[in-house]
Amino acid sequence: MDMKYPIGTFQFDDEITSSVSSVWINEIEDLPRLLRDAVKDLDNEQLDTAYRFGGWTVRQVIHHLADSHMNAYVRFKLALTEENPVIKPYDETTWAELSDYKLPIDTSLLLLETLHKRWTNLLRSLTPADMEKTFIHPDSGEVSVGKNIGIYAWHGRHHLAHITSLCNRKGW
Repeated sequence: MDMKYPIGTFQFDDEITSSVSSVWINEIEDLPRLLRDAVKDLDNEQLDTAYRFGGWTVRQVIHHLADSHMNAYVRFKLALTEENPVIKPYDETTWAELSDYKLPIDTSLLLLETLHKRWTNLLRSLTPADMEKTFIHPDSGEVSVGKNIGIYAWHGRHHLAHITSLCNRKGW
């Protein structure tokens, strides 16, 4: 198994239908509960264990998910309310070194639960025309709202797999 990409990289070249996006939205909705279940029995030493050599700790992964998904939520809103906006990327590696990444994980788990309720409500309200709207990422280029739903469904599963695969390898 590739410990950096335990579920592989995001790949989707088919048509983004309402049934495809519905599955992705359900995955986004389920992530906070699945994360909480995955870490509920971990102690501080385990939370401060990297999922792979040179990778983030479990604690950092959880705080990263909160930061990343807050940014994603804003990007969706920008794409839905502006004409092809250019979004601002951020340096996730240096964000992971800031002091708030040492906080108890419940701060980010609670944030994710609340954020994902708003986010999935927004995503379920999208029309087919909304799904075609786009934003420009300076590194990735033009990204449609529909594809971005898939990217973030994958992103949550990707980081959840970092945690669950570490727990399985360590017998936690």
